[in-house]
Amino acid sequence: MAEITAASVKELRERTGAGMMDCKKALNETNGDMEAAIDWLRTKGLAAAAKKAGRTAAEGLVGVQVLGTMGSVVEVNSETDFVAKNEQFQDFVRNVAQLALATGDNIDELSRAQYPGGGTVGEVLTANVATIGENQSLRRAALLQVKDGVVVSYVHNAAAPGLGKIGVLVALESTGDKAALEALGKQLAMHIAAANPLALNGDDLDAAMIERERAIASEKAAESGKPADIVARMVDGAIAKFRKENALMSQIFVMDNKTRIEDVVAAEAKKIGAPVTLAAYARFQLGEGIEKKESDFAAEVAAAAGTNKPEPVA
Repeated sequence: MAEITAASVKELRERTGAGMMDCKKALNETNGDMEAAIDWLRTKGLAAAAKKAGRTAAEGLVGVQVLGTMGSVVEVNSETDFVAKNEQFQDFVRNVAQLALATGDNIDELSRAQYPGGGTVGEVLTANVATIGENQSLRRAALLQVKDGVVVSYVHNAAAPGLGKIGVLVALESTGDKAALEALGKQLAMHIAAANPLALNGDDLDAAMIERERAIASEKAAESGKPADIVARMVDGAIAKFRKENALMSQIFVMDNKTRIEDVVAAEAKKIGAPVTLAAYARFQLGEGIEKKESDFAAEVAAAAGTNKPEPVA
């Protein structure tokens, strides 16, 4: 058997747009013959699906699953919101979230996981691209687990049970009453969906983000014309405020608009008679961080029909 090099896999990916694992398999199946590998991908429908890979997929669904003391959240993207209503797509997201309970947050491992009914997650996703007719991608996953306590999920703007635009997981460590913990976790998850904290605690905020905020605050403070020592205190105050407003534990609870989250957790711990630790959370909002391409649908239709975009009527 011919040696399959990284360079040949890279070349096949560039020529077909197919996934790395599919390209490697194609080359193995064709003994390294590049043209035959391209034909192999075409016969499997993989190259055809790859033609859609350049199109921005920023819609889709976030899916959550909870099993015992474990919870998973995944994001699967599509090009249009219409696909999110497709039962085939919804089943895929639901099954992938279930599989993530076993594989964790590694997308490569999740893509290689065996999908119910046959094939891998990656292979089924590729087949879905071909049958549904839109580019789709498995973007990210997260897994939370506690030793004793609960993991609670919440979906905002739900399209179906466990599927929606925003998915949240909350992990609470405690030996206390599980029903009370579930109720607390649900309220905290709803807060997280609305308030979008950037970290659990102020010290966990990204250092680069803090430096960026410090630079902005410094420039603003310098414009005040105040002495350097006062400017320094103004900057420190601005950063302290930023940490409080963006760290979950110091945020003000959206349910009453007055109590800090850490105090909400402490009050519940006192109520149930057992320590409660908000160990972790995960919040996925559909399409966040994806740069969406602006498109003129009328122009695209006109171009496809071989006509110019009609002039507006005066």
